[in-house]
Amino acid sequence: MTENQTMRGLIEKRGAFRVVEGHITGCAASRDNQRFAFTTAEGDVIIAHRGDLTDTASWRTYAVHDGATLCITPDTDPQGFLTGGDDGRLCRVDMHGEIEELGKSRRWVEHVTTYVDAKTALIASAAGKQVELRDATGRTLLKTFEHPTSVSGIAFDNKGKRLGASHYNGASLWYTQSKSDNPRLLEWKGSHIGIAMHPQGEALITAMQDNDLHGWRLSDGHNIRMSGYPTKVRSMSFSSNGKWLATSGADVVVMWPFFGGGPMGKPPQELAGAGGALCTQVAFHPTQEVVAAGFADGTVLMIEPATQRVLPVVLDGSGSISALAYSADGCTLGFGTEEGLIGLVDLASA
Repeated sequence: MTENQTMRGLIEKRGAFRVVEGHITGCAASRDNQRFAFTTAEGDVIIAHRGDLTDTASWRTYAVHDGATLCITPDTDPQGFLTGGDDGRLCRVDMHGEIEELGKSRRWVEHVTTYVDAKTALIASAAGKQVELRDATGRTLLKTFEHPTSVSGIAFDNKGKRLGASHYNGASLWYTQSKSDNPRLLEWKGSHIGIAMHPQGEALITAMQDNDLHGWRLSDGHNIRMSGYPTKVRSMSFSSNGKWLATSGADVVVMWPFFGGGPMGKPPQELAGAGGALCTQVAFHPTQEVVAAGFADGTVLMIEPATQRVLPVVLDGSGSISALAYSADGCTLGFGTEEGLIGLVDLASA
């Protein structure tokens, strides 16, 4: 696809897209909702300002990593971003496009996440078997958490007091304020390849190499098993109220109920697909029960589970959707594909 071509869907009237070099590895909005960033396998970070959302010529490209940019998250600072790369660097890109190296590892920095509230701000990044916990500035290393095998995902709980890390044979739950460096071990044999934390801290869920999900109810450690996928689950997203867990991994959007005793013994709800194409990315709206879903054929849909209403965001995309995210206020949706297509849609008046 070229930038002169058009795409059908909501993006026609309320969005814009651009083609860049390299596979899109991630996307995120800044905490102040005014900027949206995309990362590429070429090491670049492309940043668009909300005020210039439809002016793709104003989207700025910054060469941040020597090699692929592997992960991105909103910075603890409301206007910037944090990225990790296969050059072993943890970097900050501020509102002016200035790049600061916060950490350097001999291993790829594959995961980064932040927690911010009125009293606390923390940065966590994972490289190999280690997770580093830093203060709000990113310049002070508070703790290093060691794991038995390489870490495949990290997530803070809703209060920033616990940090979950998935790895081979289970997950570790660390207490960020504890003086002890002994995690709570959540064990389940096999290869765990991703993690999601329930918004109210009630459960920790991992995706597994063998096309299943596994989880633990954190109140008592009870195991939760969710199976039946035709392929690996690469993307998971909880609804803000914690009622639903949306996942990729099938030709429909699979939604597990976390209410009424679920998901144990409860079948998942299946939402609309894209004509048989595999669902590759999911993202719940930050305040509403609406889920965005990206598919292997480049389709992006917004779906309301209660009514099954479907709003096509992109119908003529290019390449499999590899990145998908809302801004924290729910007014912007961004997506990227394996073929270097990036797009933004203004939902403020949709």
